[in-house]
Amino acid sequence: MTDSRGELLTDLGACLPHADQVRGDEFSRYTQAHDASHFQLLPTAVVTPRGAAEVGRLLALSHRSGVPLTFRSGGTGLSGQGVTDQLLVDTRRHFRDVEILDDGLRVRVQPGVTVRQLNARLARYGRRFGPDPASEAACTVGGVLANNASGMVCGTTENSYRTLESVVAVLPSGTVVDTGAPDADERLRALEPDIYKGLLELRDRVTGNAASVGTITAQFAMKNTMGYGLNALLDHDTPSEILTHLLVGSEGTLAFVASAVFRTVPLRTRISSALLVFDDLYAASAALPELVGTGAATLELMDATSLRVGQSFADCPPEVARIAVREHAALLVEYQGLAEDELAGLVAGAEPVLAGLPTSEPVALSTDPAVRAPLWKLRKGLYSSVAGARPQGSTALLEDVVVPVPALAGTCRELAVLFDRYAYTDSVVFGHAKDGNIHFMLTDRFETDEQLGRYHAFTEDMVELVLGHGGSLKAEHGTGRVMAPYVRRQYGDELYEVMQEIKGLFDPHGVLNPGVILSEDPDLHLKHIKLSPVVDEEVDRCTSCGFCEPVCPSKDLTLTPRQRIAARRAIADAELAGDTALAGRLEEAQEYRSVQTCAVDGMCQTACPVLINTGDLVKKLRRADAPKADAKVWKTAAKHWSTVTRGASLGLTALSKAPSAVAPAVTAATRGARSVAGEDRVPLWTRDLPGGGPRRRRPAPDGAPAAVYLPACVNTMFGAADGGPGTQASVEALCAEAGITLVVPEGIDSFCCGTPWSSKGLPGGYDTMRDRVVPAVLAATLGGELPVVTDASSCTEGFHTLLADSGVRVLDAMTFVVDEVLPRLGEHAKVASVSVHPTCSSAKLGLDPALLALAAEVADDVHVPDSWGCCAFAGDRGMLHPELTASATAAEAAEVRERDAAAHVSCNRTCELGMTRATGKSYQHVLELLADLVGSATGR
Repeated sequence: MTDSRGELLTDLGACLPHADQVRGDEFSRYTQAHDASHFQLLPTAVVTPRGAAEVGRLLALSHRSGVPLTFRSGGTGLSGQGVTDQLLVDTRRHFRDVEILDDGLRVRVQPGVTVRQLNARLARYGRRFGPDPASEAACTVGGVLANNASGMVCGTTENSYRTLESVVAVLPSGTVVDTGAPDADERLRALEPDIYKGLLELRDRVTGNAASVGTITAQFAMKNTMGYGLNALLDHDTPSEILTHLLVGSEGTLAFVASAVFRTVPLRTRISSALLVFDDLYAASAALPELVGTGAATLELMDATSLRVGQSFADCPPEVARIAVREHAALLVEYQGLAEDELAGLVAGAEPVLAGLPTSEPVALSTDPAVRAPLWKLRKGLYSSVAGARPQGSTALLEDVVVPVPALAGTCRELAVLFDRYAYTDSVVFGHAKDGNIHFMLTDRFETDEQLGRYHAFTEDMVELVLGHGGSLKAEHGTGRVMAPYVRRQYGDELYEVMQEIKGLFDPHGVLNPGVILSEDPDLHLKHIKLSPVVDEEVDRCTSCGFCEPVCPSKDLTLTPRQRIAARRAIADAELAGDTALAGRLEEAQEYRSVQTCAVDGMCQTACPVLINTGDLVKKLRRADAPKADAKVWKTAAKHWSTVTRGASLGLTALSKAPSAVAPAVTAATRGARSVAGEDRVPLWTRDLPGGGPRRRRPAPDGAPAAVYLPACVNTMFGAADGGPGTQASVEALCAEAGITLVVPEGIDSFCCGTPWSSKGLPGGYDTMRDRVVPAVLAATLGGELPVVTDASSCTEGFHTLLADSGVRVLDAMTFVVDEVLPRLGEHAKVASVSVHPTCSSAKLGLDPALLALAAEVADDVHVPDSWGCCAFAGDRGMLHPELTASATAAEAAEVRERDAAAHVSCNRTCELGMTRATGKSYQHVLELLADLVGSATGR
């Protein structure tokens, strides 16, 4: 660390009061460097302010020190607007407040809230956020506003620019401006007179120049995120309104938006879709004007290459699978309405037009989600499927452009010529045809002079092509670094100078995100292109999109999956460069932050476009790092699992009955053992842990069984909530009430699904358990004739894997009860309300519908917290690293406590423990609550 960098870190520490807010260590810098773009720079430090006031202090420090800073929220930007070699400011972690206004007609939201989270809050009001980017699961409102991101439906009428009302902005000077305040203009004039006066002068300069007005009008009639939003100077009169709308698409180069008020749009839930297949791109494009006239909400274009790619999908829609693709193109058309009659009217008006189109086969609109879902999966999966299949070590660049709709077909055909000319053979063209907006991807190493030269020549030709058709070089992904050198070419000298004046007004010292949007470096787009070393087959497909991050339980404590992969790539880069010292330091630093605090819950795979489970990588790292002694101990445990589980049960029971005065000493003793043997080896006992549970063994039933029941061993180690009978007794009671016979196989007390060994990366113990369980289960199920039922969702997932090749059907107890037991039960009472915690396993296995059906069976009001996520208790992980569970559950726990339901349920014992610890509310398996209610009704 240089002296100047050391001084900066000291100043940052004085600026931000909490120790964890400033991260200048190597590991943090390397893991935070990546965003979704194809650029990579290594930041000097990463900081996480906790409010607008702290951002103001950071901006003041930036001015004093001359050190530039860059804001990043979701990190899903594709154009290089969220990377820096200076100060990186994380505005996601502590900016997640949402305030619903006017019964959902408006909303005030902070920048760190994802679009999906916001829409979940708005859905209960029948509203949604206007912009609808495909990255809605991960991109944040702050990023959407900063990039003026749009999507498949919103076009230019429901995007950020059109739906934004006001902002609370922190200007580079540190001034905080609320443009929604009644005296906003007076305060702006008093606090920032140069900005106030300058905006009025620029407004007059632009509106007084007919050529400028014509250019701006034409450019912003389309989707357009190239340069600054000069339409604000035409559309608005007052400085506060102009300032508000100039910040849209400004990519963090003018100010920080601490919160924003948006008008919401109606949630259109009545939908009908169809795939229209044409003989060629021209036929598809020629149909667009008529189709737009029918009121189609979306018209998604897929070229011939897109269709060929789609045919490689395992679940390719039949409409695509049966095409003998030559020059074909397709349009995915969708109509949306607020009510059935509105949709019916749209469909009725569209059907004559659809019938008259030169499609390869008759068009059939469908409202069936089972028909529509594969079509949208195909459309949304094009980028990920091509990017994920790219050669190892290569980089994917996703670009987007827009042209007037009549020029779309010619633009696509000429792009195909450029792809051939420059040997970008894997490129795919797709996009939002209704808006004339298309995306295309280039794949290469972008490393050698030849590769960079070819990319530069291609870009020059592409720029001429798009501008020659009257288009914009950026439609919805933002200017960033990738197109900053071409802003002047698109707008001309006069309007480019206006943009420079805007930048100078707001940021006279040039400290906000330099190099983004405006740059005098003609080769900026050729510099700092990300190279991805080969790391591991589990993760080499990763494009750093960041979709995995919102669902990761360790995201606010240590690392996300994207960052874990970044760590491995940084280590590989250091090794390739011969810097073994750096590689060693990064390896050492990753042990806690990457390996120990990963819940290996697999939720990242549910969000990943290319289905990467980073937990698999972490398991491999644990396996490689596991001491031989640990492996031996856990293999011995597998051989004597009945003794281990019974011993744990008796020990927890004894501790639970010990006098309260003894508890602190026991906790202190386990802390001491952890300090000696290691926190990742010795669990921490705390008073909130329950006593042990009963044995699982049962006598053979008298009648013929309907299923083989494998009660989870976790319910033996940890007893039921509040001294209840437990999950096994509850499942058995429910089945008995329904007249269903279960058989628990001999030797059950020594059975386990294998998850403890799998998650710890200990294959020896796992193999030992598998070799015991599989033959016994095959015998009990009569060779797979009977299904297996188990009663903890993580164990259901574990048995799915353990018995995958046996031919045995594995069912979760919830599914079994919904299908077989509920139809045979009588009336029973319900509790008033229940708060439901789905688990990572229930989400991955598709068990949540059964969980919610059971919740509706036990309560009049069912609530799943909007902030639900994996609790990260993860077997024993919550006792090894309780800080992980505390971090993962913080938002959900606050929501649960605020709602204060009558009962709290989940479907996995350790998850119930984690949520009980987090909320102070007693969680139990939903089947326990059901059995109790049914038993009360029947007098049991």
